[in-house]
Amino acid sequence: MVWPLRQQTTICAIGAAIVCVFVVFWYLPMRRESNAIKQARTERALAIAKGTTDAQRMPLVEKKLRDIQQMLGNSEASIPEQRALGEFLQKIADLMKEHTLKDEIVKPGEEIEADKFNCIPVSMQCRGELAQISEFYRRLQNLERLVRIEKVKLTNDTDYSGQVTMETEAVVYYRAKVEKPEA
Repeated sequence: MVWPLRQQTTICAIGAAIVCVFVVFWYLPMRRESNAIKQARTERALAIAKGTTDAQRMPLVEKKLRDIQQMLGNSEASIPEQRALGEFLQKIADLMKEHTLKDEIVKPGEEIEADKFNCIPVSMQCRGELAQISEFYRRLQNLERLVRIEKVKLTNDTDYSGQVTMETEAVVYYRAKVEKPEA
């Protein structure tokens, strides 16, 4: 049986419409959903891999945390209860003399008060050989009191005699007195 051209065109148009409806309302949404699922799987796999890597690094992080806590514990122990600045500045001056540094000046600045720890800026100046100054810093670091070096300026003498002028800005700490509330 031969179909007239009009019927063939109608059948083709209906077929094309069915294909378009299939593509637009079923295939494309399913494709988008499939891509979203693949992307979610990839993101989940990356998150799992990152979690696994982080879990493997956790012992290293814990060790570093213990080391930092130990260092902080030691630092806090080296912050005295009393100000005792004069005695400490005398120790610094004695260290300078012990290392035969010349023209030594140790001068405290204005005290800065805080909640837990107070600090006092200290300016130090002296002249000597670089090895002597280096040894002075090493010994200063080993004192029983916490000292933070903020700024160091080393200037060579103009005649290059091996003498170096040292200027240092440091901070010395002590514990703030905590007022106990009356009962």
